[in-house]
Amino acid sequence: MTASRFATLLVCLVLAGCGGRPEGVLTPTPLAATSTNRVDLLAVTTRRPTSQPGVLFSGERDSNVSLTDIRISIPPDGARQIGEVQWPKKLPPNPATDFATISADELTLDQARNWFRARAKGRRHVLLFVHGFNNTYEDAVYRFAQIVHDSRAEAVPILFTWPSRGSVLAYAYDRESTVYSRDALEQTLQALAKEPSVDDVSVLAHSMGSFLTLESLRQMAIRNGRIAPKIRNVILAAPDVDVDVFRRQLGEMGPPDKRPHFTIFTSTDDRALLVSSRIAGKVPRLGAVDPKAEPYASEFREGNIDAFDLTAIDTPDQLRHGRYASATVVSAIGQRLVAGQKITDDQLSLGQRVGQLAGGVAAGAGAAAGAVVSAPLAIVDPRTRRSYGEQFDQIGSGFGDAAGSLDLGARRRAQASQSPAQAATASSAGASPSNSTSRR
Repeated sequence: MTASRFATLLVCLVLAGCGGRPEGVLTPTPLAATSTNRVDLLAVTTRRPTSQPGVLFSGERDSNVSLTDIRISIPPDGARQIGEVQWPKKLPPNPATDFATISADELTLDQARNWFRARAKGRRHVLLFVHGFNNTYEDAVYRFAQIVHDSRAEAVPILFTWPSRGSVLAYAYDRESTVYSRDALEQTLQALAKEPSVDDVSVLAHSMGSFLTLESLRQMAIRNGRIAPKIRNVILAAPDVDVDVFRRQLGEMGPPDKRPHFTIFTSTDDRALLVSSRIAGKVPRLGAVDPKAEPYASEFREGNIDAFDLTAIDTPDQLRHGRYASATVVSAIGQRLVAGQKITDDQLSLGQRVGQLAGGVAAGAGAAAGAVVSAPLAIVDPRTRRSYGEQFDQIGSGFGDAAGSLDLGARRRAQASQSPAQAATASSAGASPSNSTSRR
């Protein structure tokens, strides 16, 4: 096996994203279609503003936190595939068939507080979304708007978007950007927890956004002695998190009764997380573990963590990183959400059995977080598409023989042959969720 196989898999990451689309989709568009759906969300970001029309924020980092009120138009349900974003193929978009931006207004902190209280309209639950690796600002905005609409979540939608360059070749930069943004996310969570009109907060995080979320919650626990009780549910979808780091992070948040309820969605054949594991020194990623296998089964059970293994679900996604995008999953979550009931494995199985651990997904509005599955890993901007050829050549020479063993079939066979005792021995070097010590 040569480095070309590694490059090939990265090419799949590129191709897994959508095709070419116009830049500047956040340019406000006059609406003629009256039957469209509307989503009004507050975007909090550590990205640097840009003067480029309809883009608003780049993938670079800014020392300030920016707040924006963004209203999105979504085509009528009969004219779109539920669970997908209908990106315009040209500008201006056709609101009858495309997502369109109605308005995007910068807010001060006081204006943001007024926005929240005006938009709540009796809804005392907040749904906070943290996107993953390789997302531009507009990717995050449109995807979250789709999640809010399709889940029918009775919650005030708040997006936290961190500086991702929107390129599969910027993994290291994106990873450092999550660390750069953890203070800002913690401050956002602290502000929501102190807001009298908020009863509870559910955090919905996808892929690399899960690492950012865990770091911010860990900081809050260390700073305040515990995580604010109003932060009740945390859902990690395909979390791109080192399993050893997760044990430490979780342990530093305190015992299960002093921290939010965690739900994790995994797929053992997630190819995007396999690449991440290779980059990170072959340490398993949390989103790729089998929650029924030891030591994870015991650790999740003792930590009161619910885990769904979605590996058995068929998917057209070559990366197997987006099994959550099914319209059936989004619909089931929304229906149960309104009644404050738990999601069952039958509702999420799509005709197949989904492995579930420890008694079900979190009840209540937090279950809406499962809809984050629609968030794509590989949405690539035109600049990346124009330059990825020469960049892949650089990647191939840089990884060299390190990519030689990237054989997905062989890896799965090796994992399948490992006994529980071997797995437990391999895990003994890491701290369990209940007895971790502080480490930065």
